[in-house]
Amino acid sequence: MKEKTSPFGSWESSISAKIAAESGITFEDLRVSKNKLVWLEGRPYEDGRYVTVGRDINGNTNDLIPIGYNVRNAVHEYGGASYAIHDDLLIFVNWDDQRLYKVVDRSKPQAMTNCPNIPRGERYSDLSITPDGKWLFCVNESHIGKGEPENKIVAISLENPNVSYDVVQGRDFYSSPRISSDGTKLCWLEWDHPNMPWDGCELHVADLQCNERASIKREIIVSGGSNESILQPEWAPTGGLYFITDISGWWNLSVWNGDDIKNVLVETKDHGGPAWRFGFSTYSFLSKNRVAMSSSNGLKGEVKIIEKSNDVVSLEVPHTEITYLVGDRDNLYYVGSSPGTLPEIVRIKLDGSIKTIKKSSDIVFNEEFFSRPEQICFQTTENEVAYANYYPPTNPDFIGLENEKPPLLVLSHGGPTSSCTTALNLKQVQYFTSRGFAVVDVNYRGSTGFGKVYRDSLKGNWGVYDMDDCISAAHFLADKGLVDRARLIIKGGSAGGYTTINSLTFRDDFAVGATYYGIADLSVFIGDTHKFESKYLESLIGPYSENKNLYYERSAINYTDQLSCPMIIFQGSEDKIVPPSQAEMISNALKKKFIPYSYILFEGEQHGFRKSDNIIKSQEAELYFYGKILGFTPSDKIAQITIENSEFLRTL
Repeated sequence: MKEKTSPFGSWESSISAKIAAESGITFEDLRVSKNKLVWLEGRPYEDGRYVTVGRDINGNTNDLIPIGYNVRNAVHEYGGASYAIHDDLLIFVNWDDQRLYKVVDRSKPQAMTNCPNIPRGERYSDLSITPDGKWLFCVNESHIGKGEPENKIVAISLENPNVSYDVVQGRDFYSSPRISSDGTKLCWLEWDHPNMPWDGCELHVADLQCNERASIKREIIVSGGSNESILQPEWAPTGGLYFITDISGWWNLSVWNGDDIKNVLVETKDHGGPAWRFGFSTYSFLSKNRVAMSSSNGLKGEVKIIEKSNDVVSLEVPHTEITYLVGDRDNLYYVGSSPGTLPEIVRIKLDGSIKTIKKSSDIVFNEEFFSRPEQICFQTTENEVAYANYYPPTNPDFIGLENEKPPLLVLSHGGPTSSCTTALNLKQVQYFTSRGFAVVDVNYRGSTGFGKVYRDSLKGNWGVYDMDDCISAAHFLADKGLVDRARLIIKGGSAGGYTTINSLTFRDDFAVGATYYGIADLSVFIGDTHKFESKYLESLIGPYSENKNLYYERSAINYTDQLSCPMIIFQGSEDKIVPPSQAEMISNALKKKFIPYSYILFEGEQHGFRKSDNIIKSQEAELYFYGKILGFTPSDKIAQITIENSEFLRTL
């Protein structure tokens, strides 16, 4: 069929906003217990509810909790690791009240913890059950007292939930309580302000006693400190303690045998990522003598089997993004995705054979509509380089007008200590490339996956390097003649929203932008955000008391006289990380400057939208807004949105 000629941005696409939203079932927290595979499933079509799902040895799949319960916790606000399983026993955190609930063989959930006077006043995460099934260890975050919340590790009796003990306390943060296979030892991670766990933390081990009461003795520090980041401590079946450390400059696997620490595998690549949430897994034990570890370079994925002799066997897999790796004696399971594959749960046998257990969507896509990423490295400021994934406009039915170049959508990821991947992203990437946009997803300096030096390069430079690198990526592609320099767009959420707002204020490279729960005023943010990130900016910018001028200079709200670019703003009403006040500030500034803008507030949403109706609305509103600014008419039948100051709209 002959291709139709149509302006970039106006192409008809089968990847609708509804498909992009409702194909977004998420899979998290895979577990193997008693010949059963269990996972957590996020369902946008159920208003973002999370459900524990079990699959038995015969392939039968069932929800393990009834309707009315939502398995999700709010510790650190980001949550993660919201359930634990031991044989037929399931313990989970319910989102609405943050209480712990107990389920035995799919029975009706029974509340284990009391309902505090303050809603969600007691929160629990990173759940771990002792081998005998009698005690639950987890991170507890208490919001009952005055001041910032108190974090600690607690033990709760599963025979009598009214019996609980504070096992470890006194530090600002804790994670990863893990019990050895013989039940005699406990390990955990801990750290203090102003560090984030990817800056530095400590791995502790203690003897564990769980008889009449739960307690520890002979506590020692195995490794770590203010400049060493440790991830995912796990006890091997043999009793050795494995963990991932960045002491080499890259997150690699080590083991402590009770006396010393040995490297298991050292490579110039990261085998882990920033612990924004609890419970991720990049390696797992297959037997007493074998460890499996996921690995990817962005365009190629593999699973490495490491023998006790340190021999390494590589199994190529068809996924470039491998998360939540777990195993038993004969099988490995993980959540995998790739440039042409939405997330799916897969099983891999040691002969390399792979079987899909469950897909995130049953929709069959025409892959000719998928834009494939090209990894690019480009020059940026300070005579340094940065990285990105470039996606050209792709649609088998359309081409652009003669002598027309496509608009470029620049994506700035959140964190900022995070990264973008090459996994298929219908909402952020393919929705736009299939309509005639080029997209570049930027791993600016400070992103993870490129080693500790690159990750730490953003320290003291947030609000500068991230903005510089996004702009440099756009210029790199424009200089190559791949995109229209006059129609550059920038978009980001959270920290990416901060980069977006700054780029639209301090620079004039972009024609339009979209910010999702972005930061406009850093001085307000540090006093209005949650405990986990309340000191984060001390490394990204510097201590506030000594650097008030920098906080002022890197806050767009103080330079609204420089604003000249239309912006669409999205915000959740219940966001505790970046509160609505930030969106309101920048909206009011745009209003006073007579700059066209739209502000859409979603009631009941938090930091990231989970309800499919809201995801659809934000997607379509964004496209509509871009069309009005850049001078194209979307082919989609989408609802109009209110554009404030529309009388000052000047279409490019």
